[in-house]
Amino acid sequence: MTVFSGSWRRRGALITIATAGALGVGLSATPAMAHTPVWTVSCSEVSVDLTSYGNSDKNTVNITVDGKDLLPTESFRNEFHKKLDLPEHSSELSVRLVVKAADGDQYSKDETKTAPVCDTPGTPPPASDTPTPKPSETATTEAPTPTEEPSSSSAVVPTSKPSPAGDDLAETGSSSATPMIAGAAAVVLVAGAGIMWASRKRRTAQH
Repeated sequence: MTVFSGSWRRRGALITIATAGALGVGLSATPAMAHTPVWTVSCSEVSVDLTSYGNSDKNTVNITVDGKDLLPTESFRNEFHKKLDLPEHSSELSVRLVVKAADGDQYSKDETKTAPVCDTPGTPPPASDTPTPKPSETATTEAPTPTEEPSSSSAVVPTSKPSPAGDDLAETGSSSATPMIAGAAAVVLVAGAGIMWASRKRRTAQH
């Protein structure tokens, strides 16, 4: 009986030790398996949520943007929650998160994400390489207006026939009676001269 009871005691002790060891391993593994690094990147900000990392102050987190610190290395216990604004950018940014867990590198995280460019209201879309077809311009060709030639009926045809004397005199202001008046005046002058000559001759004869 003593030998039998002693063997049962030994078996019970071994079972107790094994159970305690299993519980210890399970308890120590539970926090490590519960590490939950969650982070998101938008065009304007970075959001980080780290939970169940244990109470060690050796847990660290660091965030860089295109190689420059957005969040310098910072220590945390168990949990870490933060939102950070990204700098204004006209091209995509490379955002890197580095988390180092105090209970081993297997629970650490090193990941990179891309921050897109935010759409600005009112910004026109980028120009396409394909040129926009322009409406065809219809060439309006007007026929030249024909030049009107003077009609033969209205053209003045020169003539070699002399104009009547009357027409020339009318144009110069002369009259057909002018020669007659000049002749009469000459006759009067001649007659007067004859009379004067005869008168003188008579006077000479009388003396």
